[in-house]
Amino acid sequence: MLQKRLQKDHRLRKKLFWNLHFDQKKYQLLLKSTNQLAEGQLDLPIEGDVGIFRPIQDELKKIQSGFKKAVDEEVKNERMKTELVTNVSHDLRTPLTAIITYIDLLKNEKDEEKRKEYTEVLERKSLRLKALIEDLFEMSKAASKTIQMNYMKVDLVGLIRQAELENEEKIREAHLEFRWKLPEDKVVLWLDSEKTYRIFENLIVNITKYAMPHTRVYIEMNERPDDVQIFMKNVSAGELNFNTEEITDRFVRGDSSRNTEGSGLGLAIAKSFAQLQHGNLNITTEADLFKAEIILPKLEMSKKKED
Repeated sequence: MLQKRLQKDHRLRKKLFWNLHFDQKKYQLLLKSTNQLAEGQLDLPIEGDVGIFRPIQDELKKIQSGFKKAVDEEVKNERMKTELVTNVSHDLRTPLTAIITYIDLLKNEKDEEKRKEYTEVLERKSLRLKALIEDLFEMSKAASKTIQMNYMKVDLVGLIRQAELENEEKIREAHLEFRWKLPEDKVVLWLDSEKTYRIFENLIVNITKYAMPHTRVYIEMNERPDDVQIFMKNVSAGELNFNTEEITDRFVRGDSSRNTEGSGLGLAIAKSFAQLQHGNLNITTEADLFKAEIILPKLEMSKKKED
């Protein structure tokens, strides 16, 4: 009887020894993963069977993923800051250089016709510079949330038609045919009329710059229980090889060569103005199809006053 008990105790001690030894190996494996994470090795996978330490391993994976996202975002932000400085310098320098050049030409020109021509160019470039500075100012206010919002009853159907009418010349010069699918009745929401108009205008102007000539542009508005959804679709003249998540960032353009005039702020301002009104602007692409989706929520006036 005693011998059997001793044998059983021996087996238990042996099992306990191997369990402790095995757990020690698993602990060392977990410790290795922890040290890798502490050293900033965020791309090394946290793997391996760690037994009873599995919950801790799962938490380490979450921490690794969170750190990696934060680092990636910081790198992206730093890259975008560099691009921002480069692009804004380019966009300010281009009209300024033209203005300086034409002032020099104007000073030495005797021919009245030439002087008139140079003056017209100066006016265009000055207006271009003024528009850029105004866009910068608007974007700065929107980013800092200091922009004044003036809510009122806005008919979206009438407003988007107004944006088309006031940009009719640009549409005609771009050789585009607009096809509309709008509700027959008014669609009235509590919105900032001016900011909402800018959303529509910026998107329409963007289409006139980048759509393939002699193609159709489709604009559709859908009223849903909680919001209004607006689609603008066009075929792009150039290859759509940009990041759709970044195209609404400041100074990001679809044409990386920057051949078209513009501040690179149009889509960013449109998105900011949509978000300030608790909506959003989403950009998607499929082959050469460019699609903008605007979401504007149905909110009561009392809610607007609280904001």
